Amino acid sequence: MNDSNLLEEIERYLNGEMTPQEHKQFELLRKGDTAINNKIAEHEEFAKVLKQYGDRLALETRLNAIHDEIDVHTLAEELIVHPSRIVSLWRNHHSKISVAASIAIFAILSTLFITGNLSNQESKYIQLRREVGILKQKTETLNKKAAQGTIRPVISATDRFRGTGFAITTNGLIATNYHVVNGADSIYVQNAAGKSFKAKVLYTEPQNDIAILKIVDTSFRSLGTIPYTIKKAESDLAESVYTYGYPQDAPHFDEGKVTSAVGLNGDSLDYQISIAINPGNSGSPLMDNRGNVVGIIQGKQTQLEGVHFAVKASYLLSAIHNIPSDSLTGKINLNTKNTLAGLTRVQQVKKLNNYVFIVKVYQ
Repeated sequence: MNDSNLLEEIERYLNGEMTPQEHKQFELLRKGDTAINNKIAEHEEFAKVLKQYGDRLALETRLNAIHDEIDVHTLAEELIVHPSRIVSLWRNHHSKISVAASIAIFAILSTLFITGNLSNQESKYIQLRREVGILKQKTETLNKKAAQGTIRPVISATDRFRGTGFAITTNGLIATNYHVVNGADSIYVQNAAGKSFKAKVLYTEPQNDIAILKIVDTSFRSLGTIPYTIKKAESDLAESVYTYGYPQDAPHFDEGKVTSAVGLNGDSLDYQISIAINPGNSGSPLMDNRGNVVGIIQGKQTQLEGVHFAVKASYLLSAIHNIPSDSLTGKINLNTKNTLAGLTRVQQVKKLNNYVFIVKVYQ
């Protein structure tokens, strides 16, 4: 069978013009010959493209005809001068107006999709560190003196960004988000009593938005036993969770549910949660009812109200284990006994108070 005859047979096959016996034989030929099968697929795809093009031309022709038939200026004048005629106009022209409106809506939605305004893009995702001021020359001078040990900085007036962090060891290792401390010249953490301690970035995993800080202030004393543990297993959908952090100078508590086991665009790094969180909450611990840390508050989706995200605690555990040993003075001992379990929510939050910090970033 030459190419010309094969093309004719393919067209008959696709158009349903073959007899049942011919169709059966052609199916057997198609299954037994890969080259013929590929030609059929190519021809079928080409036919679809031609049909789509024809449909588009027909749609344009129909739209132009509707546009020519409807006198837009006359309609507008009639609607303004004679509002009572709206019903009769709709009855007489509703089919044409409906088609024109549908086409207009389709064009708008297509434009939004092409430009990305109808999709979940990274630009619509807000990380929840809080911008609170810009460093001035006088403050920079004070910070230089503070670094030399001659004075302590006036932190409340000079920090550029704020977030939240929480202790993971008694000797001053603090977990927060990478985006909170990214680009920092110096970092201080402030406890619930208002006392500030100088800290440094010990380890980061930017791809997971995790940073581990180390308090290096000589005035810092051991925190005592950490009352919570970091949960490795994933939380369940609809599980109750809460967070405790610093969107303002005073601590803030809120609670909600795990609404999805994946984050933005299906990212397995995050949970989606229903907790109402705000700038400054970045780095706050996400806790379950027993007082286990199940995540780190990270960001929110601007296009949908109440859609917020938290990095899963398993990634925090991985980051802790990945800290190079030469950057540590000893072995990291994570708490394995949860003393928050069995307590009321009020009692849990009171215990958390000493272990959650404001993270203040200077640039």
